[in-house]
Amino acid sequence: MSRIIHRSLRSVPAVATRAHGAYIFDAQGKQYLDACGGAAVSCLGHAHPDVLAAMHRQIDQLAYVHTSFFTSDTVEQLAEQLTRTAPGDLNYAYFVSGGSEAVETALKLARQYFVEIGQPARTRFIARKQSYHGNTLGALAVGGNEWRRRQFAPLLIDVIRVSACNEYRDRRADETQQQYTQRLLSELEQAIVDAGPETIIGFCAETVVGATSGATPPTPGYLQGVRRLCDKYGILFIADEVMCGMGRTGTLHAFEQDGVVPDLVTIAKGLGGGYQPIGAVLASEKIVSALQAGSGLFQHGHTYICHATAAAAALAVQQVIERDHLLEAVQQQGAYLHKALRDVLGELPHVGDTRGRGLFAGVELVRDKATKTPFDPALKLHAAIKANCMARGLLVYPMGGTLDGQYGDHILIAPPFIVTPQQLDFVVDTLNTVIREETGKL
Repeated sequence: MSRIIHRSLRSVPAVATRAHGAYIFDAQGKQYLDACGGAAVSCLGHAHPDVLAAMHRQIDQLAYVHTSFFTSDTVEQLAEQLTRTAPGDLNYAYFVSGGSEAVETALKLARQYFVEIGQPARTRFIARKQSYHGNTLGALAVGGNEWRRRQFAPLLIDVIRVSACNEYRDRRADETQQQYTQRLLSELEQAIVDAGPETIIGFCAETVVGATSGATPPTPGYLQGVRRLCDKYGILFIADEVMCGMGRTGTLHAFEQDGVVPDLVTIAKGLGGGYQPIGAVLASEKIVSALQAGSGLFQHGHTYICHATAAAAALAVQQVIERDHLLEAVQQQGAYLHKALRDVLGELPHVGDTRGRGLFAGVELVRDKATKTPFDPALKLHAAIKANCMARGLLVYPMGGTLDGQYGDHILIAPPFIVTPQQLDFVVDTLNTVIREETGKL
């Protein structure tokens, strides 16, 4: 019996004993290809010697200090690395322990910014349906996944909600892609006007939506339109790149491919690659300058912010990505993966869509391809696919509730940046077999 409160209170997961490269091994010695990085975390794979060495050096020298007394060289170096490689004026970093903390931090930083510049009436956020921003109460409030929110809804702040940007699901047959994009932007602007622009703090959105809908990218021009509306009404644009950022889509920041620079960016999973818990907020010059000129402090903090050992791991991860040209590898292997998904899985009668960017891919499953009708959620198709893949030595990240938190099944694929074509072939071939097998039972 385990004394841990596991994700399921009715079963105990397999015991992992070691990991190396793209593989994890359980207590029986079985090998699993980690094609999802847990939850798009392990961007360099496991046991990378340079990261392990950096962590050992840091622990031997200085494991942790509290930020009310000290900073440390490693944390300062990580901030320099991230701001040097970030576009625009994202010149400051704030380090936390994970993605939910990063989103919570961004929300509070955005609110304090408006207090500092004399606009305290701005108290509300706009976010999208079927989104996910984390599990703290603030992050859960801006998230739009109803299944995750439902039992905690009475505890959450009120957030204005607009439609997701999901072309496969929501673009009408009589609309061009451009018309669909404009419809979404018009909806957003109307929501701003209806609420009163002077009451809005910021618009929060995942650049490429991750776990809740399966690597769903924005349509061309959508985020540029969002940026224009935020500028027009003096609203902050908060990009949540906890899952899709730090190289996962083929550029260090996913929003670079959309030609925009947000005011605040949340990052986490690919920042430290799973070697230590770490997340961060990148903040623009205007936000930090306002605080510097005003109160001179950010009224926020946690015990483990700017953790030296976590920073050492993240700095090593980012240096390896840059040194080994892994963004180019993500672009190359990502193109290979997406072609294979289209060519092999796209022909299956129950695969409605394959999508994503770089090494961040989603496969949406449907009962009827023509009508895009989802499977009955009671069938738990996503769970059956996960179990079948795991039995065959493949780790992928299937989820249910793709459409609305209840209906819909998808599979998320997020292998390490060091993945090979042969390993990607195994991923696609195994999924082909498993999807055929599991849908054939229904």
